[in-house]
Amino acid sequence: MNRATTTGSSTEAAPPSAPAPTPEPPRGLRSPLAIIFTTVFLDLVGFGIVIPLLPLYARRFGADPVGVAWLLAIYSLMQFLFAPWWGRVSDRVGRRPILLLGLFGSAASYLLFGLAWSFPVLLAARAMAGFTGANIGVAQAYVADVTTNQTRARGMGMIGAAFGLGFILGPAIGGVLSRYGVAAPFFGAAAVTLLNALLAIVRLPESLPAERRAEGPARLALADRVRALFAAGTPRRLKAILTAVFVATVAFAALEATFSLWADARFHLTRQGISYVFAYIGVISVIAQGGVVGRLVPRIGAGRAAALGIALIAAGLAVLAIVPSLPLLFAPLALIAFGHGTASPSLSTLISHQGGPGEQGRLLGANQSLSALGRVIGPIWGGVALAHVGLGAPFLSASALAFAAAALLAIVVGAAA
Repeated sequence: MNRATTTGSSTEAAPPSAPAPTPEPPRGLRSPLAIIFTTVFLDLVGFGIVIPLLPLYARRFGADPVGVAWLLAIYSLMQFLFAPWWGRVSDRVGRRPILLLGLFGSAASYLLFGLAWSFPVLLAARAMAGFTGANIGVAQAYVADVTTNQTRARGMGMIGAAFGLGFILGPAIGGVLSRYGVAAPFFGAAAVTLLNALLAIVRLPESLPAERRAEGPARLALADRVRALFAAGTPRRLKAILTAVFVATVAFAALEATFSLWADARFHLTRQGISYVFAYIGVISVIAQGGVVGRLVPRIGAGRAAALGIALIAAGLAVLAIVPSLPLLFAPLALIAFGHGTASPSLSTLISHQGGPGEQGRLLGANQSLSALGRVIGPIWGGVALAHVGLGAPFLSASALAFAAAALLAIVVGAAA
């Protein structure tokens, strides 16, 4: 969920009353959207290679489900702390240098992960990836720079489709590479991400001209994020959006953290099998984000589309907890993937509409930060539930959370319509 109107400090400069028009794409480049799509796609290929296998890899170093949860959570904790800051920096210095830094940092973290000799080294590698990994919020700000309010939902859907395509190809590559050793997928991810960084140096143009950039220092502004959610003056609609993002992300992250261990225990799936299941999820997500969101949001609105997507996640999680056989596993996973593919870009579109050109990095970075906080709590929640309650406990509890988030968003967005 996402990689708000007052998520920044109240002392930040207000959005200009007449935002500058979106600049024309640079000459010699067919489409900045196509280039950022490719950049995000390759970034997610590297990410998709390792994520399905990460819990199983961690078990080689003696990690239990709670230890695996912390391995996933530390990445998100660093994102929570630093993603909005990177977004603010990109509002001031431009999107391109921050995206490049994130790509090179991710490549280095994958390499360290493959070379790891102990569980603390795994934690350090994931922390490094989280610190430098500002890609998603800044990529969404890039899309906001080069689109209008009318075309932004489709642009955010393209970013979501890049996610889905990365999660088709990435897990499939990871499954193949795992045949050559447990560390081979991580070295493959490092190579793909490094290639992406080198291509971006050559092909990725800057989307935010100097005259549209914000001024002043960038701050971590942790207190601002809390104030945005709880301050008395924060609009009710905004509070609902932020709360829904956070709660739904907790639910989805609980699934991500425990699915590989659950599938191994429940159906004895191999590393290759788990990777291919994640690739299937990616296919469904691409269908939703690339082919549905751009048509759905103009018809029913981003808020209703997001509520519908979260409700589908909740239904899929509930069915997943009780699915009796491996062939039937793919039905609830399709619900979850389609729901996530619908909700994520819809929420990003809602948030991107809340500020001017010089605030997109701050707004979407803060959104990414709240999502990251959800991905800190979700894996720990899921890991504890799996270790101490039962196999289905992470999914049933996550389903209840997702239903609550969908209901809250539907009520408040409906009341404001």
